[in-house]
Amino acid sequence: MALRYWAYIFLSPGFDAKQHVAVLESEQCRYKTIGIEMNKKEQVVEVAKQLVAEGVQMIELCGGFGPTWIAKVSEAINGAIPIGGVFYGPEARKPILEILNPESSK
Repeated sequence: MALRYWAYIFLSPGFDAKQHVAVLESEQCRYKTIGIEMNKKEQVVEVAKQLVAEGVQMIELCGGFGPTWIAKVSEAINGAIPIGGVFYGPEARKPILEILNPESSK
Protein backbone atom coordinates (compact mmCIF):
# COMPACT_ATOMS: atom_id res chain seq x y z
CA MET A 1 0.00 0.00 0.00
CA ALA A 2 1.38 3.39 -0.99
CA LEU A 3 1.48 6.33 1.39
CA ARG A 4 -1.44 8.59 0.45
CA TYR A 5 -2.22 10.53 3.65
CA TRP A 6 -0.19 11.17 6.81
CA ALA A 7 -0.10 13.68 9.63
CA TYR A 8 2.24 15.42 12.04
CA ILE A 9 1.07 16.78 15.40
CA PHE A 10 3.25 19.32 17.17
CA LEU A 11 3.25 21.40 20.35
CA SER A 12 3.61 25.17 20.30
CA PRO A 13 2.75 28.02 22.69
CA GLY A 14 -0.66 29.52 21.98
CA PHE A 15 -1.65 27.01 19.30
CA ASP A 16 -5.14 25.51 19.07
CA ALA A 17 -5.87 22.17 17.38
CA LYS A 18 -9.03 23.53 15.76
CA GLN A 19 -7.38 26.66 14.34
CA HIS A 20 -3.76 25.78 13.67
CA VAL A 21 -4.07 23.22 10.92
CA ALA A 22 -2.32 23.16 7.56
CA VAL A 23 -2.69 20.76 4.65
CA LEU A 24 -0.26 20.21 1.80
CA GLU A 25 -1.17 18.03 -1.16
CA SER A 26 0.35 16.62 -4.29
CA GLU A 27 -1.26 14.29 -6.81
CA GLN A 28 0.14 11.33 -4.85
CA CYS A 29 -0.06 12.32 -1.19
CA ARG A 30 -1.76 14.52 1.38
CA TYR A 31 -0.03 15.82 4.54
CA LYS A 32 -1.79 17.44 7.48
CA THR A 33 -0.11 19.19 10.38
CA ILE A 34 -1.85 20.23 13.57
CA GLY A 35 -0.56 22.43 16.38
CA ILE A 36 -1.56 21.90 20.00
CA GLU A 37 -0.96 24.17 23.00
CA MET A 38 2.08 22.92 24.92
CA ASN A 39 0.15 22.67 28.20
CA LYS A 40 -2.68 20.66 26.63
CA LYS A 41 -0.85 17.55 25.42
CA GLU A 42 -3.84 15.35 26.28
CA GLN A 43 -5.69 16.81 23.26
CA VAL A 44 -3.46 14.69 21.04
CA VAL A 45 -5.62 11.63 21.75
CA GLU A 46 -8.79 13.15 20.29
CA VAL A 47 -6.88 14.71 17.40
CA ALA A 48 -5.35 11.33 16.55
CA LYS A 49 -8.74 9.59 16.69
CA GLN A 50 -10.14 12.20 14.30
CA LEU A 51 -7.20 11.72 11.93
CA VAL A 52 -7.69 7.94 11.90
CA ALA A 53 -11.37 8.48 11.08
CA GLU A 54 -10.29 10.72 8.16
CA GLY A 55 -8.13 7.95 6.74
CA VAL A 56 -4.65 9.00 7.83
CA GLN A 57 -2.22 6.09 7.40
CA MET A 58 0.41 7.18 9.93
CA ILE A 59 0.98 9.93 12.50
CA GLU A 60 4.23 11.44 13.70
CA LEU A 61 4.33 13.35 16.99
CA CYS A 62 6.85 16.07 17.77
CA GLY A 63 9.54 15.23 20.29
CA GLY A 64 7.81 17.29 22.97
CA PHE A 65 5.27 14.50 23.41
CA GLY A 66 7.92 11.90 24.24
CA PRO A 67 7.54 8.13 24.19
CA THR A 68 4.78 8.07 26.81
CA TRP A 69 2.37 9.94 24.55
CA ILE A 70 3.29 7.81 21.54
CA ALA A 71 2.19 4.79 23.57
CA LYS A 72 -0.97 6.52 24.85
CA VAL A 73 -2.04 7.56 21.36
CA SER A 74 -1.30 4.13 19.90
CA GLU A 75 -3.36 2.51 22.64
CA ALA A 76 -6.22 5.02 22.23
CA ILE A 77 -6.55 4.17 18.53
CA ASN A 78 -6.14 0.44 19.18
CA GLY A 79 -2.99 0.30 17.05
CA ALA A 80 -5.00 1.10 13.91
CA ILE A 81 -2.06 2.90 12.30
CA PRO A 82 1.63 3.48 13.15
CA ILE A 83 2.38 6.28 15.62
CA GLY A 84 5.95 7.55 15.69
CA GLY A 85 7.94 10.42 17.08
CA VAL A 86 10.53 12.94 15.99
CA PHE A 87 13.36 13.39 18.49
CA TYR A 88 16.53 15.42 18.89
CA GLY A 89 19.86 13.86 19.72
CA PRO A 90 21.72 14.49 22.98
CA GLU A 91 23.73 17.37 21.51
CA ALA A 92 20.51 19.35 21.01
CA ARG A 93 18.96 18.82 24.44
CA LYS A 94 20.52 21.79 26.22
CA PRO A 95 19.71 24.30 23.44
CA ILE A 96 16.14 22.93 23.20
CA LEU A 97 15.63 23.29 26.95
CA GLU A 98 16.87 26.88 26.76
CA ILE A 99 14.42 27.65 23.94
CA LEU A 100 11.51 26.05 25.78
CA ASN A 101 12.27 27.68 29.15
CA PRO A 102 9.67 30.43 29.68
CA GLU A 103 12.16 32.33 31.89
CA SER A 104 14.64 32.67 29.00
CA SER A 105 12.30 34.95 27.05
CA LYS A 106 12.33 37.62 29.76
